[in-house]
Amino acid sequence: MQQRDNSLVSTTFMLLGITFCVCLILANLLATKQLQFGPVNLTAGVLVFPVSYIVGDCITEVWGYDRAKMLIWTGFAMNFLFVAIAFVADIIPGAPYWPHQEGFHAIFGLAPRVALASFAAFIVGSLINAYVMSRMKIAHRGRHFSLRAIASTVAGEGADSLIFFPIALGGIVPTENLAWMILSQVVAKTLYEVLLLPLTRRVVAWLKRTEGADVYDHGLRYSLV
Repeated sequence: MQQRDNSLVSTTFMLLGITFCVCLILANLLATKQLQFGPVNLTAGVLVFPVSYIVGDCITEVWGYDRAKMLIWTGFAMNFLFVAIAFVADIIPGAPYWPHQEGFHAIFGLAPRVALASFAAFIVGSLINAYVMSRMKIAHRGRHFSLRAIASTVAGEGADSLIFFPIALGGIVPTENLAWMILSQVVAKTLYEVLLLPLTRRVVAWLKRTEGADVYDHGLRYSLV
């Protein structure tokens, strides 16, 4: 077991953190487009949001829960900043000659209810993902990374969807449709991670070699902040 000084942040960690934050912001933007594959309805945010969970798995596996938690709260702050500035830009009247206010509002005018649902779901889901990943690593003594990655994603994405859809769409979408949307999101995002597992395993192995880190959270007191 190798440990690194948690006060240090490497270039690789910084780049992963940037990727994490960009994916969260992109997911908000892309979520304004609805996709349909047969009977399954998804938002375009599904293209990038699972990447944040994959990055979270890599961070937790290599640097531990505390580093993952720091990144999650940083992502939350950056996402909040984006939504707040976009909200202000949306309510400022456009120039009289500018004909695109309706389209701008459709993309950037995130309703307060949806924003609240998104923020709450992200925090809870991401922290559960990191917690499950961390605890299973200790229980499995560092083995079975693929199982840990999938299990943590199911737990995190499940919590995310269970919070987001009822808050954002409760009373608007029928209950049976909400249940189907929750299930579809969890299955789609988990399959996404399964497909990328070969690449994720290689990235984690490379990170452990180059960073000289492989943290086990023995004795850690898990907290939200």
